[in-house]
Amino acid sequence: MEAVFAAVQILAAEEVAGGLTGDISGALAVVGYGLAAIGPGVGIGIIAGNAVQAMARQPEAAGMVRTTMFLGIAFTEALALIGFVLFFLA
Repeated sequence: MEAVFAAVQILAAEEVAGGLTGDISGALAVVGYGLAAIGPGVGIGIIAGNAVQAMARQPEAAGMVRTTMFLGIAFTEALALIGFVLFFLA
């Protein structure tokens, strides 16, 4: 968490040094999107790991598990894309 605060302070100092009025909303948007990308990454890892375990335990259900896994990955990735769009709107 300290690294996040340090990054925000560095970005804010660069914007102030650049002649801006000290508005750090752009810097916070960058850090915010970086933090928001962690969640879907962890979620996709959990989904894929559990799907592999399920396919190893019941190979006959591999097709159904794989389909459900891809749906879960798509929905989880949609969260990352929403964060990406909000990054540009901020």
